Amino acid sequence: MTHDPGAARPRPSLTPPEFASALAQPRNATPATIAPPATSPAPVQIPTAVAPRRGRTASVWMVGILVLVLIALVGYFLNALGPGASLIGMLLALVPLVGVLFAVRIVDRWEPEPRSLLILAVAWGAIAAVGIALGIDLLLSMAFGPATGAREVLQTVVRAPVVEEFAKGLGVFLIFATARRAFDGPVDGIVYGALIGAGFAFTENIQYFAVSFIEGGAAETSVTFFLRGILSPFAHVMFTSVTGFALGLAARRGLSTGQAVGPWLVGLAGAIALHAFWNGSAMFGDFFVLYLTLQVPLFIGFLLGIIALRREESRLTRRRLGDYAAAGWFTPQEVDMLATSAGRKAALAWARTLRGDRTALMRTFIADATALAATRQRAITGRDPHATTEERDLLAKTAATRAAMFAP
Repeated sequence: MTHDPGAARPRPSLTPPEFASALAQPRNATPATIAPPATSPAPVQIPTAVAPRRGRTASVWMVGILVLVLIALVGYFLNALGPGASLIGMLLALVPLVGVLFAVRIVDRWEPEPRSLLILAVAWGAIAAVGIALGIDLLLSMAFGPATGAREVLQTVVRAPVVEEFAKGLGVFLIFATARRAFDGPVDGIVYGALIGAGFAFTENIQYFAVSFIEGGAAETSVTFFLRGILSPFAHVMFTSVTGFALGLAARRGLSTGQAVGPWLVGLAGAIALHAFWNGSAMFGDFFVLYLTLQVPLFIGFLLGIIALRREESRLTRRRLGDYAAAGWFTPQEVDMLATSAGRKAALAWARTLRGDRTALMRTFIADATALAATRQRAITGRDPHATTEERDLLAKTAATRAAMFAP
């Protein structure tokens, strides 16, 4: 903006800060090799082009698979658990799911992912991943019989983590492969992985809560709900986020789908190891002691890692928008505003003081400018053939929004 939205906001520096980070540096090119377009002297003459939606939406064939598996899952639950217990289990499972979705929304707020992909991620975890895990377990049970004794321990600590993380991780990889233009870095990978894990935990909780209700009534159901819904609602979220993080690094470095198989396997191994460690700590020794000494610190470390990655996203936004500021598209004050949470809050507060409350316009300006920074990063890595078209579209939108912000 040409006006300062908050007098109390610290004055920005004239040049974006440099930073050395393996998470944010491009792999195939440097900012100097891809210059932003020159500033148009008349924003109204900026050509408006709409970038193709391909690569940013859910694939139809994935939706079709989810519908077929959903029908099979509904039949399975109704037959195995009955409609009453299934309904009770579903209502209870919604409680931790809502909490997890709210937390993931906070993580995703800096540069939100397309809603269709967020829904796809939850659906994959809740439907496809559960269906894959149940199918593999059924085949193994038919081949080797029910697990008892040492085999039951092996199933909990080894087989379940391997099967479940593969099923969930497959969903993250498919989103990476089919929606590359909406998979920009580690935070995006964590968001997709977390939502797939949340969906998986939701369906799994339905089964656990329903079985507890059938076998032990309200008392046993309350205990199960406390252990799974209150103490560990983020367990599956953390596990699959490791896979998403690895693929996010691959996306940031501009790797192709084939090249990303290696990082995906590494992330998958990390998710399996974390899942096995979590299950093992819950099976042996005093649960609450191990929960406080192992699982809580693990969760705190997970949160600190996300905070660090969010700061990395902020620095990358400043760097990429700084390229446009050097070309005259943004002022240094706007870059400072857009690249910090404090600057965005001050800008929104300032927009509320304008005639007619122009907060919505400011939110649009912030969202489009952040998307522009991500688009430039994709252009620099050379992995998005539509980046130039999308760049022109977003530049036109930010220019029009700026004009509307200061319109009488």
